[in-house]
Amino acid sequence: MTSQDFEIGYRGATACSAAGITYRQLDYWARTALVEPSIRTASGSGTQRLYGFRDILVLKIVKRLLDAGVSLQNIRTAVDHLRSRGVTELERMTLMSDGASIYECASPDEIIDLLAGGQGVFGIAVGKVWHEVEGSLSLLQGEVNSNTSSVEYNDELSLRRKSKGA
Repeated sequence: MTSQDFEIGYRGATACSAAGITYRQLDYWARTALVEPSIRTASGSGTQRLYGFRDILVLKIVKRLLDAGVSLQNIRTAVDHLRSRGVTELERMTLMSDGASIYECASPDEIIDLLAGGQGVFGIAVGKVWHEVEGSLSLLQGEVNSNTSSVEYNDELSLRRKSKGA
């Protein structure tokens, strides 16, 4: 991916499709600041959130952690950790969890230490999720964010509002 690809924004429905989540989950996670859109946030009625590639990658990881039974509180801690890392670092990262804690594993030695405790552990290779999201987004439509404060929408609802003067 090029740096320009990271500037493409994807609407909520596209982000949901690529991450495998419902729009209700996406909206809740945005409102509770678990995963907020980095390209453009909603700024009132009728505005569209635009999610970047990294946002969608994190959405998909959150979904996998939830499916594995990790608590939302522990997922918030993991998301904060993911935000602190560079985008290219994420592709090489592996996350491990025993259902209660989440660990970042940088070497095979760490994985062995985790398993030595006798707990069942699952892993999420972020690079694999990265490529899944990349593949999904290549089939879906994105938008380039215009850095203007008054963004114009030309969908049917916006055009009706304009014609009514609302």
